[in-house]
Amino acid sequence: MDYPEIDRYASIDSPIHNFDPRAKIITFMVMIFSFVFLDSITKALVGLGIASLIYIIAKLPKAFVIHRLKVVFLFLFPLLIIMPLTVDGQAIAQYHSITITLEGFQYSSLVIIRALSAVTLALIMLGTTRFDITIKALYMLKVPGTLIQMLMFTYRYIFVIMDEFQRMWKAMESKGFKLKANRYGLSVLGNMIGMLIIKSYDRAQRVYQSMISKGYTGNPGTIVNFKLQAKDYAIALPMILIALFMHTYHLVL
Repeated sequence: MDYPEIDRYASIDSPIHNFDPRAKIITFMVMIFSFVFLDSITKALVGLGIASLIYIIAKLPKAFVIHRLKVVFLFLFPLLIIMPLTVDGQAIAQYHSITITLEGFQYSSLVIIRALSAVTLALIMLGTTRFDITIKALYMLKVPGTLIQMLMFTYRYIFVIMDEFQRMWKAMESKGFKLKANRYGLSVLGNMIGMLIIKSYDRAQRVYQSMISKGYTGNPGTIVNFKLQAKDYAIALPMILIALFMHTYHLVL
């Protein structure tokens, strides 16, 4: 099974990989918030270009981002259909009572471009650092411990649930089950998902109690020590300035 490991390429050597994790999180979050609030398509395209350039500098494989952006685009694509039909503005096409507006198309395009930029930056931020180091960096940035634990357990249990689902599915297939788009097939699939949730919850309880008995306190432990260096400032400052510059320099669409 192909596991969705976000830090699969964290061992690559690049300026972004060697960026201090704390500074990386702050810098990329500033850029993400900056890009999602851009108010024109031109600015959003520039932001997407900047995100793509950073991705190239990070030396991450193309398939890493393309595979994940395809999933994001599936959720965003309906906006290209819905917004041109629902947003008031200049009509560019009309059929009976159905009107497609230019403003609706522009707004949906703006939302999609901003989302792709933000997701690309998030993938770079998470894909260039080991997940346990990212958790440690969040802890050192004073992110609430409860939120950190939720992130940590959610990420780890994705793989547990996938393994459990695969075992249950193979067991059903060995008994001759074939999924079909009918009432019986959907009923069996629903029961299997319910069993998966219950089994995952029981396992989570057992694992948590085991961790508590071994001294787990909720604080992520790692032997990695962080130290800001000149190169970290040399990366962070230009990126933050670019993020701010995008809102102070007015580009004409």
